[in-house]
Amino acid sequence: MTGCVLDASAVIAYIRREPGAEIVGPVLASSILSAVNAGEVVSRLIKLGTEPAGAIELVRQLDYEIVAVDAATGLRAGELIALTLSRGLSLGDRVCLALAEREGVPALTADRAWADLGLDIKVSLIR
Repeated sequence: MTGCVLDASAVIAYIRREPGAEIVGPVLASSILSAVNAGEVVSRLIKLGTEPAGAIELVRQLDYEIVAVDAATGLRAGELIALTLSRGLSLGDRVCLALAEREGVPALTADRAWADLGLDIKVSLIR
Protein backbone atom coordinates (compact mmCIF):
# COMPACT_ATOMS: atom_id res chain seq x y z
CA MET A 1 0.00 0.00 0.00
CA THR A 2 1.26 3.44 -0.94
CA GLY A 3 1.78 5.76 2.01
CA CYS A 4 2.59 8.94 0.11
CA VAL A 5 3.78 10.41 -3.16
CA LEU A 6 7.22 11.99 -3.00
CA ASP A 7 8.01 15.32 -4.57
CA ALA A 8 11.50 15.75 -6.04
CA SER A 9 12.31 18.23 -3.26
CA ALA A 10 11.69 15.58 -0.60
CA VAL A 11 13.95 13.06 -2.37
CA ILE A 12 16.70 15.66 -2.79
CA ALA A 13 16.45 16.54 0.90
CA TYR A 14 16.84 12.86 1.78
CA ILE A 15 19.79 12.28 -0.56
CA ARG A 16 21.61 15.42 0.58
CA ARG A 17 20.76 14.91 4.27
CA GLU A 18 19.08 18.30 4.39
CA PRO A 19 16.52 19.35 7.00
CA GLY A 20 13.47 17.14 6.59
CA ALA A 21 15.49 14.07 5.55
CA GLU A 22 14.56 12.49 8.88
CA ILE A 23 10.89 12.66 7.83
CA VAL A 24 11.46 11.24 4.35
CA GLY A 25 13.67 8.29 5.32
CA PRO A 26 11.10 6.32 7.33
CA VAL A 27 8.44 6.58 4.59
CA LEU A 28 10.57 5.75 1.54
CA ALA A 29 9.66 2.07 1.38
CA SER A 30 5.93 2.81 1.29
CA SER A 31 6.20 5.74 -1.13
CA ILE A 32 6.00 6.25 -4.86
CA LEU A 33 7.79 8.76 -7.06
CA SER A 34 6.56 9.66 -10.53
CA ALA A 35 8.95 9.12 -13.41
CA VAL A 36 8.66 12.87 -14.06
CA ASN A 37 9.78 13.68 -10.52
CA ALA A 38 12.55 11.07 -10.77
CA GLY A 39 13.78 12.99 -13.81
CA GLU A 40 13.74 16.18 -11.77
CA VAL A 41 15.86 14.55 -9.07
CA VAL A 42 18.38 13.32 -11.66
CA SER A 43 18.54 16.79 -13.19
CA ARG A 44 19.14 18.44 -9.84
CA LEU A 45 21.86 15.97 -8.87
CA ILE A 46 23.63 16.59 -12.18
CA LYS A 47 23.39 20.36 -11.64
CA LEU A 48 25.00 19.80 -8.24
CA GLY A 49 27.93 17.99 -9.85
CA THR A 50 26.98 14.31 -9.86
CA GLU A 51 27.90 12.43 -13.04
CA PRO A 52 24.76 11.55 -15.06
CA ALA A 53 25.17 7.78 -14.70
CA GLY A 54 25.74 8.17 -10.96
CA ALA A 55 22.67 10.37 -10.59
CA ILE A 56 20.49 7.83 -12.38
CA GLU A 57 21.89 4.97 -10.31
CA LEU A 58 21.31 6.86 -7.07
CA VAL A 59 17.69 7.61 -7.95
CA ARG A 60 17.06 3.99 -8.98
CA GLN A 61 18.60 2.43 -5.88
CA LEU A 62 16.46 4.23 -3.29
CA ASP A 63 13.72 2.20 -1.62
CA TYR A 64 10.59 3.53 -3.34
CA GLU A 65 8.69 2.67 -6.49
CA ILE A 66 9.09 4.88 -9.55
CA VAL A 67 5.80 4.93 -11.44
CA ALA A 68 4.85 5.99 -14.94
CA VAL A 69 2.45 8.85 -15.47
CA ASP A 70 -0.65 7.74 -17.33
CA ALA A 71 -2.71 9.95 -19.63
CA ALA A 72 -5.34 10.84 -17.02
CA THR A 73 -2.73 11.86 -14.45
CA GLY A 74 -0.81 13.91 -17.01
CA LEU A 75 -3.94 15.69 -18.12
CA ARG A 76 -4.96 16.36 -14.51
CA ALA A 77 -1.51 17.84 -13.89
CA GLY A 78 -2.09 20.19 -16.79
CA GLU A 79 -5.51 21.10 -15.48
CA LEU A 80 -4.10 21.93 -12.05
CA ILE A 81 -2.34 24.99 -13.47
CA ALA A 82 -5.64 26.84 -13.25
CA LEU A 83 -5.65 26.28 -9.49
CA THR A 84 -1.92 26.72 -8.79
CA LEU A 85 -0.77 29.42 -11.20
CA SER A 86 -0.53 32.07 -8.48
CA ARG A 87 1.87 29.83 -6.52
CA GLY A 88 4.20 29.17 -9.46
CA LEU A 89 4.03 25.37 -9.33
CA SER A 90 5.96 23.61 -12.09
CA LEU A 91 4.64 20.78 -14.23
CA GLY A 92 6.62 18.37 -12.05
CA ASP A 93 4.95 19.78 -8.94
CA ARG A 94 1.54 19.36 -10.51
CA VAL A 95 2.33 15.80 -11.62
CA CYS A 96 3.19 14.96 -8.01
CA LEU A 97 -0.07 16.48 -6.81
CA ALA A 98 -2.13 14.75 -9.50
CA LEU A 99 -0.54 11.41 -8.61
CA ALA A 100 -1.25 11.97 -4.91
CA GLU A 101 -4.84 12.79 -5.79
CA ARG A 102 -5.13 9.65 -7.94
CA GLU A 103 -3.69 7.45 -5.20
CA GLY A 104 -5.63 9.15 -2.40
CA VAL A 105 -2.48 9.71 -0.31
CA PRO A 106 -0.53 12.79 0.79
CA ALA A 107 2.12 14.47 -1.36
CA LEU A 108 5.34 14.90 0.63
CA THR A 109 7.33 18.01 -0.27
CA ALA A 110 9.78 20.63 0.99
CA ASP A 111 8.08 23.28 -1.13
CA ARG A 112 6.18 25.67 1.13
CA ALA A 113 4.33 27.12 -1.88
CA TRP A 114 2.18 23.98 -1.74
CA ALA A 115 0.80 24.84 1.70
CA ASP A 116 -2.84 25.90 1.69
CA LEU A 117 -3.41 25.44 -2.03
CA GLY A 118 -7.11 24.99 -1.37
CA LEU A 119 -7.14 21.67 -3.22
CA ASP A 120 -8.70 18.45 -2.01
CA ILE A 121 -5.22 16.90 -2.00
CA LYS A 122 -3.35 16.42 1.27
CA VAL A 123 0.12 18.00 1.29
CA SER A 124 2.65 17.23 4.01
CA LEU A 125 5.65 19.51 4.39
CA ILE A 126 8.98 18.07 5.53
CA ARG A 127 10.20 21.40 6.89
